Amino acid sequence: MAASLNVFVYGSLLADDVVRALLNRVPPSFPALLPDFHRFSIKDRVYPAIVPLPKHSVAGKVLMGITVPELEVLDTFEDVEYVRTTVQVTLLDSSDELEAEAYVWSNKHDPNLYGDWDFEEWKQKHMDDFLKMTIGFMEELERPESKPRVATYESFYHQDVGR
Repeated sequence: MAASLNVFVYGSLLADDVVRALLNRVPPSFPALLPDFHRFSIKDRVYPAIVPLPKHSVAGKVLMGITVPELEVLDTFEDVEYVRTTVQVTLLDSSDELEAEAYVWSNKHDPNLYGDWDFEEWKQKHMDDFLKMTIGFMEELERPESKPRVATYESFYHQDVGR
């Protein structure tokens, strides 16, 4: 396996602070487009999903030079809801095509997928809480019997419901 991989990100990982919380660094990145996919909002979640959809495309960025241990952290973070898939993306600066890993929603017929997902809106409404949850996830990951990310997410967000 290659020493490092490229990862196409399109949701919470567009935020450098979230990437830094997970990887302890912000890798070099380039704006990119993923053809024949659509980015949906997910009912009761603040993060998005992508599923294959012809004639659509998803704007995001490619994180370059992700190491295998970093990829394992991302795999754990994305958890069972996503399947890591190798995709072809187009770099916006150069129109070069590049192979990258992307986290695709595992159930493409999920009735909870709807509409579109907006990064700017997410940054304003959810980023602070999501970043706290991510830091909590990383602290949890360092414990011997860590919870899966979905459990961390649900316990974090359900304690805030009454606000």
